[in-house]
Amino acid sequence: MRIEPTAPYHSAQDALRVLETMTRHTAGVTDVELSRTTGLGPERLTALLRMLRREGYVEQVADGAYVTGDALTRLSSVQDRDRALREKLQRTLDGLRDSIGAAVYISRYVDGEVTIAQYADGPATPAVNEWVDFRSSAHATALGKSLLSQLDHNGRRDHLSRHRMTRLTSRTITNDKLLLSRLEAQPPTVPHLDLQEYAVGTVCAAVPITAGSAVGCLALSLPIEHAHRLRQAADRLNREATPLLLSLAI
Repeated sequence: MRIEPTAPYHSAQDALRVLETMTRHTAGVTDVELSRTTGLGPERLTALLRMLRREGYVEQVADGAYVTGDALTRLSSVQDRDRALREKLQRTLDGLRDSIGAAVYISRYVDGEVTIAQYADGPATPAVNEWVDFRSSAHATALGKSLLSQLDHNGRRDHLSRHRMTRLTSRTITNDKLLLSRLEAQPPTVPHLDLQEYAVGTVCAAVPITAGSAVGCLALSLPIEHAHRLRQAADRLNREATPLLLSLAI
């Protein structure tokens, strides 16, 4: 499997180090102590603590020290962890939908197939009409290309051997050599785009969210009249992927 760490991945790892330190100080720990223990600079630590407080993983008590929050307690619990994780991810997706102004999706590659694990849409941010099964259209979707890019060459070839590259629009890539070369050349930190390759009237973007050995991505879709916002929205999606990665890693 070919996976290279992205900025959200590094941020999630740093946040985990902060949380691990805090769990060893049940009475609370100051930001000075956190910086000394984790090796994180004050500016970096302040940004992480702000995100962790917003997500409910950390609380600040009366004397200014930090303690672990309810969200961490729920996700760390063996009982009902799956439900707690799903609810936490959904709240994060809902927030991303509202802040970016686009439908957002978590997609995973499970047992050789593309799956949509969760999504958030709304009246002003409609989800993509799945007119062709996402499992058989990875070559045409941003999320499919993001997932395929995280596989090694043999994994990609295996997937394409099981799913014929059908032309869905005039923009769909149907040449496997061309697709594979583009996937190979794509830097991991650059979002994958779908410019009406899957469906006329819709543009999409996707960024990797990889926790452990699992392959996943975070994606968004916009109607074509908002295509001018796609790259900016994709960059924001990439920057704000850290809370999702952190929830998956806890």
